[in-house]
Amino acid sequence: MITIIGAGVIGLAVADSVAGKDREVYILEKHDNFGLESSSRNSETIHACIHWPEGSLKADFCVAGNAMLYEICEKHGIACIKTGKLLVATREQDTGKLEELLEQGKRNGVKGLEMLSRKQVRELEPNVEAVAAIFSPSTGAIDSYALMRHYLAGAREKGAEIAYKSKVVGLEKLPGGYEVTVEDSSGTSTFKTEVVINCGGLYADEIAGLAGIDIDEAGYRQHYCKGEYFSVNSSKQGLVKMLVYPLPDPATGGKGIHNGFDVDGRMRLGPSAQYVDGIDYGVDESHRELFYDSVKAFLPFIEYGDLEPEMAGIRPKLHGPGEGFRDFVISHEEDRGLPGLMNLLGIESPGLTAAPAIAKYVAGIVEKI
Repeated sequence: MITIIGAGVIGLAVADSVAGKDREVYILEKHDNFGLESSSRNSETIHACIHWPEGSLKADFCVAGNAMLYEICEKHGIACIKTGKLLVATREQDTGKLEELLEQGKRNGVKGLEMLSRKQVRELEPNVEAVAAIFSPSTGAIDSYALMRHYLAGAREKGAEIAYKSKVVGLEKLPGGYEVTVEDSSGTSTFKTEVVINCGGLYADEIAGLAGIDIDEAGYRQHYCKGEYFSVNSSKQGLVKMLVYPLPDPATGGKGIHNGFDVDGRMRLGPSAQYVDGIDYGVDESHRELFYDSVKAFLPFIEYGDLEPEMAGIRPKLHGPGEGFRDFVISHEEDRGLPGLMNLLGIESPGLTAAPAIAKYVAGIVEKI
């Protein structure tokens, strides 16, 4: 038996990849539906992979996942749009940073990246202000709910089952597997499984801790980073066709507040990046000024009154405020004396883009187990 904890996009993609071959596969989800947290509270961007360091899991899985997602969307009729993206510098002294990111993107294997002059930016996007920009043709947006629904349907067709309102509260190593304790509407129950795949998202570090791992010693403790979004007045729709990003914010490790689109072309701004102690999906209306100030240099057509609070999401980061880059953790815990347990932690951006590549990688490990 294979038990997957968490029915976000990663858990569902993994379930679809490992199900079949006469395997018993069960997905446990603490909420009453799939994908209610980070997987549905994000920008729904299909990233190209400019921002992540060469050789990292984030970079490798993002580049592979980008191509895989567009194929999946075309084959299965999942809504997506390939908008393209501009990563802009609004000051001459910042063009050197753009050149560094361009080279990093090329080393990562991103195809079609170009450096554009102010004139070339204006030819592509007349309403964008920039002294220079990187053009990324393979960036886009996807209907994340439709993608998750596709993965769940695929897993079920291969025999996988999902249990909602089922919170994992215990995980004990036994000879040949694990005893999983689950709390649901009927009370508490236990069952045995040979393989556990922890795709617990915001709670993945807690699940790892249940198995007896010291999450601080292992570097598994996650930090909550909240991102808010503001919608843009519909009168401004169509003034830009592409995603337009500023240079990354070194203080938060975020990519900076930028415009984005859903698959219907509706524009919003976000996400912001603020470390928080708990999970709260409210949007602080007073942050409208922060959003306006963050984009007015490169999206000068945006006015203060155009912005309305929309939604917020929480990212599970492995690095805290001011700390350096941390990669995804995707670990078969055999070396910790826990064979058959796989932990996936810190699956933040570009997790949605990387999902099909992560699932393929996990399935390869399951084959070896």
